[in-house]
Amino acid sequence: MSLTGFIGLGNMGGHMARNLMKNGKKLIVYDVNKKVVEEFKAEGCQVAAHPADIAAASKEIVTVLPSSPHVKAVYQGETGIFKTIQPGTLCMDSSTIDQVVSLEVAQAAALLKAEYIDAPISGGVTGAQQATLTFMVGAGNDATFKRAEAILSLMGKNIVNLGAVGNGTAAKICNNMLLGIQMVAVAETMNLGMSMGLDAKALAGIINTSSGRCWSSDTYNPVPGVIPNIPCAKGYAGGFGTTLMAKDLSLAQNASTNTQSPTPMGSLAHQIYRILARDPTYQAKDFGVVYQFLKKQNV
Repeated sequence: MSLTGFIGLGNMGGHMARNLMKNGKKLIVYDVNKKVVEEFKAEGCQVAAHPADIAAASKEIVTVLPSSPHVKAVYQGETGIFKTIQPGTLCMDSSTIDQVVSLEVAQAAALLKAEYIDAPISGGVTGAQQATLTFMVGAGNDATFKRAEAILSLMGKNIVNLGAVGNGTAAKICNNMLLGIQMVAVAETMNLGMSMGLDAKALAGIINTSSGRCWSSDTYNPVPGVIPNIPCAKGYAGGFGTTLMAKDLSLAQNASTNTQSPTPMGSLAHQIYRILARDPTYQAKDFGVVYQFLKKQNV
């Protein structure tokens, strides 16, 4: 059986890789976290010392990395994928990064007779666990999309073809900007309502059956006790970190500047999450902890 390469075994990637294994894929994996790599080795995966070793062994590679510099290093670094990539290799990058970086890496792959597509994800850790993720795919052509879809559909349920390379990244940046704005709005609304004497569950129930309904309220409400078994019910552990949200909102601001598109609410949300990402009290917590930050400001 041919090997599928997987690079990036964090909160999202680890579950995604295991779903490939559950569906019969034989993996060769790499991550900077050696403890996690050893866990996958114990589960039957081959392990690589460098990303280049993945490329030498596989012609189907999935990457799930934290930021643009990580993607550039993994693909174009001294021990990166492009050092040993085989002609005909398909690289599927589910990282959330600058669109210009996706385009740059895709162009470099094409020069090596390989393909790079952007396929960022939405659905959170739960979606990664349950293989219900949405993949926003910039494949460039239908044949490449179909090849990627056969792999991505083992990790998600909604695989969307958005056309040109870079379009997947554009869609993810826009979605996450809205998510950041939305979470701040829900957090400040819940804090206001509770300060006015409303019960948290009762207020959430009204919002979730009224015009204010949104994912950050009905699925991921940031007030502990409203929804069980999500990060806020566990001290905001796990989930989608404030540092990553600050990073994604910065990508939106970069895109706003590049396209000269006004994003006033995105800018405000970015400033709030920058504060959280720099504060040791909040920086390692799920992004719903913005509720606790706002609550702390109550006079």
